[in-house]
Amino acid sequence: MTSDYKALLQQKAELEKKIDALIQHAKTDAIAEAKAMVQQYGLTKEDVFPSAKSKSGKPGKAGKRSVGEPKFRNPETGATWTGRGKPPKWIEGKDRASLAI
Repeated sequence: MTSDYKALLQQKAELEKKIDALIQHAKTDAIAEAKAMVQQYGLTKEDVFPSAKSKSGKPGKAGKRSVGEPKFRNPETGATWTGRGKPPKWIEGKDRASLAI
């Protein structure tokens, strides 16, 4: 059984070497094709690998949305609320004008 195990390990090592050689060959071919296309079409690094841009077209995290400026502040805890979405419990039943920032 030990000799079978050693033989299989030997075959595994040989197969891994063959796989690595094939992958390296495929990478070399892919790089050559990419370089040819870049030269043929006059592509730049930015064309191929654009930086993340927001919807406004400015660099930054793509799709990031602003939470908004807080419009109300709880005088007891300092918690704030933008006025968007469901009102927090601390503002319910109170005059919002008195809590406005």
